[in-house]
Amino acid sequence: MTDLETQLNDFSAQKRAKALDALTAADVQLPVEQDVVNLHCHTFFSFNAYGYSPMGLAWLAKQKGYKALGIVDFDVLDGVDEFLNTCERVAVRGSAGLETRVYLPEFSTRETNSPGEPGVYYHMGIGFTSNQAPAEVASIMADMRARADQRNRAMVERINAHLSPVTVDYDRDVLPLTPAGNATERHMLEAYTRAVENHFSDPVPFWSKKLDHPEEKVRAQIADRPGFQNLVRAKLMKRGGVGYVQPGPDTFPNIDEVNRLIVACGALPCAAWLDGTTSGEQDIEELLELLIGKGAAALNIIPDRNWNIADPELRRKKVKKLYEVVELAGKFDLPLNVGTEMNTYGQRLIDDFSAPEMEPLRESFMAGAYFIYGHTLMQRALGLGYQSEWAKTHLPSRRERNAFFTQIGRLILPGQVDQPKQFTSAQSPAEILSKLS
Repeated sequence: MTDLETQLNDFSAQKRAKALDALTAADVQLPVEQDVVNLHCHTFFSFNAYGYSPMGLAWLAKQKGYKALGIVDFDVLDGVDEFLNTCERVAVRGSAGLETRVYLPEFSTRETNSPGEPGVYYHMGIGFTSNQAPAEVASIMADMRARADQRNRAMVERINAHLSPVTVDYDRDVLPLTPAGNATERHMLEAYTRAVENHFSDPVPFWSKKLDHPEEKVRAQIADRPGFQNLVRAKLMKRGGVGYVQPGPDTFPNIDEVNRLIVACGALPCAAWLDGTTSGEQDIEELLELLIGKGAAALNIIPDRNWNIADPELRRKKVKKLYEVVELAGKFDLPLNVGTEMNTYGQRLIDDFSAPEMEPLRESFMAGAYFIYGHTLMQRALGLGYQSEWAKTHLPSRRERNAFFTQIGRLILPGQVDQPKQFTSAQSPAEILSKLS
């Protein structure tokens, strides 16, 4: 079993498919579903710290008894079809999303969810149902991937100059660490770590000099590979590092352009919240009203970093901010999309909804999962998702659409994905819910 599950995360799509065939044919004891969800899992098509493919994540959810699981990748939709197809096959509630950085001109002087970068905003789309973007917006998708590739190559050039005589070749050393050529800073970190290890029998003095970090501290930290890579990333790639360049208005696409892509794909623009402490997020009502005006239909939160904090006073402040933004999302009719990311070592596989700080929010988090699953079902089966003309005609307000798709998500069980196909656009939402009930 362990070997087959490992093969689910192989870069070879053929090996992944064969492993899934074997697992689904085996007599596997599976747990009862729990009321827990993770709707923000990066896959290895951008970077997953534990190496999970879309197929591997779908099986993880089934094996662990998660109520729902959603993937999200930076700048690409490469994993959408594989993930949703696997979810259908193993009877898991699934959703698929996209994350990217955009320029938000109205907040050009304020930091939001990208600290130290005024005007730059981490933005999402959720509820995608296909790898392919429609022809009229395919160029936006291609531009996002091309911009990421150009930023990475430029960063490698700057870091190579600093780390000389150790260098990496982006095409030879970085891209092979990815299954489909979409590299991130995490892949570059791994390439540099390997290159230094291959060049020096004892890499500690080299790293100490290049990172301007005491040798004894480097020696104490280097055995913890994930933690040490975070140190290297902070010193070389983040703000103040030799590889970093302060982004400007032209570094990332404009948010309106990305929202046009998301909506054309039948998906939902999704605002993303950090922790409420930046200058822009302190004006959270203004920010959310702006984003809703631009099409935002949901709000993404990473709860664990807002309550699972050792310092009691900081935890108290962050939890207060978390409760405030959840309440505000309810006021603005924004369903919640929550998860752990899984793109940094040490992040949980699933949020702990039983923690005292989380328990009061559980129902809101679960409702958000049912909502995006309901949209995904209706869009995938009939093209009658949240953005459809059918939904807008019959359910003109966001609140009405939220309620309908949440009910669809509750009523249609995983494994019954063909159930919506009995309906047509000639039927009203009320008729569909009545039939399902």
